[in-house]
Amino acid sequence: MMKLPLFLLLISLVTQTSLSEVTISVTPTTLQKSGDIVTISWSNVDSPSKLDWLGLYSPPDSPHDHFIGYKFLSSSPSWKSGSGSISLPITNLRSNYSFRIFRWTESEINPKLHDHDHNPLPGTAHLLAESDVVVFEPGHGPEQIHLAYTDVEDEMRVMFVVGDGEERSVKWGERDGEWSRVSVARVVRYEREDMCDTPANGSIGWRDPGWIHDGVMKDLKKGVRYYYQVGSDSKGWSTTQSFVSRNGDSDETIAFLFGDMGTSTPYATFIRTQDESIATMKWILRDIEAIGDKHAFISHIGDISYARGYSWLWDHFFTQVEPVASKVPYHVCIGNHEYDWPLQPWKPDWAYAVYGTDGGGECGVPYSLKFNMPGNSSDSTGTRAPATRNLYYSFDTGAVHFVYISTETNFVSGSSQYNFIKHDLESVNRSKTPFVVVQGHRPMYTSSNENRDAPMRNKMLEHLEPLFTKNNVTLALWGHVHRYERFCPVNNFICGSTWKGFPVHAVIGMAGQDWQAIWEPRADHPNDPIFPQPAMSMYRGGEFGYTKLVATKEKLTLTYVGNHDGQIHDMVEILASGEVVSGDDSFGVDGGARTGVVDSTFSWYVKGASVLVLGVFVGYILGYASFSMKKNGNRPSWTPVKSEET
Repeated sequence: MMKLPLFLLLISLVTQTSLSEVTISVTPTTLQKSGDIVTISWSNVDSPSKLDWLGLYSPPDSPHDHFIGYKFLSSSPSWKSGSGSISLPITNLRSNYSFRIFRWTESEINPKLHDHDHNPLPGTAHLLAESDVVVFEPGHGPEQIHLAYTDVEDEMRVMFVVGDGEERSVKWGERDGEWSRVSVARVVRYEREDMCDTPANGSIGWRDPGWIHDGVMKDLKKGVRYYYQVGSDSKGWSTTQSFVSRNGDSDETIAFLFGDMGTSTPYATFIRTQDESIATMKWILRDIEAIGDKHAFISHIGDISYARGYSWLWDHFFTQVEPVASKVPYHVCIGNHEYDWPLQPWKPDWAYAVYGTDGGGECGVPYSLKFNMPGNSSDSTGTRAPATRNLYYSFDTGAVHFVYISTETNFVSGSSQYNFIKHDLESVNRSKTPFVVVQGHRPMYTSSNENRDAPMRNKMLEHLEPLFTKNNVTLALWGHVHRYERFCPVNNFICGSTWKGFPVHAVIGMAGQDWQAIWEPRADHPNDPIFPQPAMSMYRGGEFGYTKLVATKEKLTLTYVGNHDGQIHDMVEILASGEVVSGDDSFGVDGGARTGVVDSTFSWYVKGASVLVLGVFVGYILGYASFSMKKNGNRPSWTPVKSEET
């Protein structure tokens, strides 16, 4: 037997070892801003498996099980060859990134470690490769820019996030590049110790939130387009943004309203994210661009980012809404997924099943500091955390007086919030703003009558409905239930012929979250509750979307726009005289709203042979198929089960 020389044997061993090593590379390794694309490529994966996966890590030295997200290598078309690539947009978390490839076997699946859909989280026992570090280049200015009203009509607030607490400013003027004014922004931040429970205060959920800057542009002319930048000479300025200022002399009101939107991520993570939020923002941006130099604003009534203690999802949310929120004011009220935690201060006996752990331990802290709404409402958390803010407030825009309330904190008779609502509604100047719109998260009326929220609805009917009816609230908008539903003018479950004393209620929580109320039986979920449509429910829609409100002193019109086609699918006209006119057949692709009780034309169980309705249904199915295909790139073959989650 011929023996190889020693040096040839060593070369052979080195060659065999190098051939078996998994390689991973990332391009580019330097990024400028959130949304920049990186491509992660790999090769030499031996005997590739559908469970091999790619983890995203930020900071790059995070422990293996502290990933922010993951993708299965099988989402690459060439994965079976042992080589492939995945391209992802990356969000700036103010720390560097790295990427790791792991082998995970079926025998290692631990059913006790699972994500929000009860799918097992991938195992980290077998690291195959780790990438170089990816960095965000400094000097490109702040991100996550969003506007809001202040209590002063000729002002506009702008907020943004950076990685340090050094001084930043906002500069603005009537022409791009000609900055007539500059104002220094105040700065705040919060710490891990401010969080109230897991996962928000745990090592997996917490990431540094950066420094939140808050500047105010003052002495604005009425109804004028202003251009602005935020940042500093030493650390860089943002790209130029613009907005149209409020005009107190105008009778016209334009608003885009919805609840429960959340955010989307290009990877799977510990909790479900909301892919439909992308379409909601896309269509609203279309509508904002279409109105030109008219003023408008956004109203997002609770369940904002659905971060629920995984802090990087707030970064994804603000990055996603920035194209809209940097152009028009973005107003919010608090929902259960921003706030609720076991030791929250107000938790009466009747609410033991209402308020739980939906906030993921955030106890309202990110919500309170990342937004700054008008008014000065606040409630102590009873911990070292800063007080919860942005709970209730109001403002006038055009012909409408808007009121925001909190369903998560004390609203019953005698509370500070109740007194605010009572005084505010009694003080409305109806000659200036003939219409009053109240917004909150959990609905007073809904045909999704799950037992958990029944005590809440009863208390709202007892304490708040008399204020609404006595003070002639025009429209009450709610989220929490992830569908669209419009009711007749109603008082104590009785339909009226006018909105005066009988507000029109609508549930508009259909902007992104995909747990849905069950309105029809499903063969694969025989034990799920079924909520039939009551006579006072004028329209129920199963499609994602948003509403648009347009008002003058004579008429307020609310329309429901579906995400699958960007078209109007329900409308109600509310006249200053008190008349309420339900939608007619002159708009929309499916015949629009109808007087009386109608079945949703977007139900998965479409009834009727109309070709147009069938077209809508097919569009919905195609959209869902696209959604499923995207998710399949993130998860293996098991199927998540949607529960009656709100």
